[in-house]
Amino acid sequence: MTRMTISELITARQRTDFSFEVLPPLKGTGTDGLFRTIDALKEFEPRYINITTHRSEYVYTEQPDGTFSRSRVRRRPGTIAVASAIMQKYDIRVVPHVVCSGFTREDIEYMLLDLQFLGIRDLLLLRGDKAKDEARFTPVKDGYSHTTELIEQVCRFNAGEFADGSPIRQSGTPFSFGVACYPEKHEEAPNMEFDLQVLKMKQTLGADYAITQMFFDNAKYYAFVERARKEGITIPIIPALKPMTKLSQISVVPRTFHLDIPQELASAAAVCATDDDVRQLGIEWSIAQCRDLIAHGVPCIHFYTMSATDSIRQIAKAIY
Repeated sequence: MTRMTISELITARQRTDFSFEVLPPLKGTGTDGLFRTIDALKEFEPRYINITTHRSEYVYTEQPDGTFSRSRVRRRPGTIAVASAIMQKYDIRVVPHVVCSGFTREDIEYMLLDLQFLGIRDLLLLRGDKAKDEARFTPVKDGYSHTTELIEQVCRFNAGEFADGSPIRQSGTPFSFGVACYPEKHEEAPNMEFDLQVLKMKQTLGADYAITQMFFDNAKYYAFVERARKEGITIPIIPALKPMTKLSQISVVPRTFHLDIPQELASAAAVCATDDDVRQLGIEWSIAQCRDLIAHGVPCIHFYTMSATDSIRQIAKAIY
């Protein structure tokens, strides 16, 4: 039996599916927190779970003589192991992220081999964020600057070719992959037209679907999808949400993720006195977003869970 791709999976039922993203545990903290997140949300029958991948970062440590030593630390290792653990414990489809940021093409190749050995066939391919000490994104030596380059490596791997051009003696089942998109434009794109052309290129190279950056204004998502369709982008565009949970997010989220907070939401948040007030507002706002998205027939709603699991559970109980 042919395994369905994510786009086939989410369009197979006459309902709006539920999915979410988790982070691998911080180094040394174990999996209890991760499993609590999944346990809190599994009753809503997630079609798949995304698992983020994180690059190493430089850490500066002060020495006794007052100088600083620099070393590389990866704070959230284990994406592949976490994907395997989730599959074994929950029998839920997993979609690990594979990113350009901080990884060489050889690193990526070994990641693909490990995933193939585990029978994991679904990926989300991303450029990833720049390092904290960088003013602009800079690939590591023998790494990639753009997601399209990463896609090309995965496609060559699917076709039976290693990154150095040598043949793979025994090719496994090809990977299927999704990509990211930005209803309010990627921060580095000069304009929306350019951003849409990049998304169309990802589709041409083989992307099965796209997941959006978070947004709080459904009108911007609908306008983005309409423009994408006019440009010939036909793959599913999955809306992704994250409810507000803290007072600080009214200013931090727009700056960090380069998106707008609708005036109605901003005004309501401005009169909140505590994080609990904002959390309740975030739940109510996201429920309204979800109900509107479902009414518009979206095949799936995706949720970013970091610091928001309890809120997402309440949202999911209201809409599923």
